[in-house]
Amino acid sequence: MTDTIILGGGCFWCTESVFQSLAGVHRVTPGYAGGHVQNPTYEQVCNERTGHIEVVRVEYDADVIDTEQLLKVFFATHDPTTVDRQGGDIGPQYASVIFYTTPEQQQSARKIMQQAEEIIGEPVVTRLEEAPEFWPAEAYHHNYYRENAQQGYCQFVIAPKLAALRQQFSELLATSTG
Repeated sequence: MTDTIILGGGCFWCTESVFQSLAGVHRVTPGYAGGHVQNPTYEQVCNERTGHIEVVRVEYDADVIDTEQLLKVFFATHDPTTVDRQGGDIGPQYASVIFYTTPEQQQSARKIMQQAEEIIGEPVVTRLEEAPEFWPAEAYHHNYYRENAQQGYCQFVIAPKLAALRQQFSELLATSTG
């Protein structure tokens, strides 16, 4: 059974590379959600005038990796305690958000958010909302880390995040990840 959830945890280059690493994830598509402009561009979203958040649409096999496992990875690989910020990336397009597509995902998200708050010891500011329309990002954003691993942002931001993922969630990784 294939499920879909939309997650925003900062720059979609980071979140895409994290979820592409997991077994049971069929497709990860970077894009935009939550705004008021039809078919926004990256430049429009970065100018903070559309209300959109950089997100990834994750299509996954719930029989291989369930929603709670996905969300545990989500909370472990970004900072859910800062409003509209992930490290040096600042702005409303970097909000922490879970856009659920089923009532079961909403229930799982509430549970994992509470657990994350207890583990972190700080309030979690992640928004939890029903999935709005999703707009795929421009083609050059897709598979960004895979195609640009030597780029500075990839080396200094994404690579350490992936190393932590491999260490903390090795049992959830696809066998083809390095």
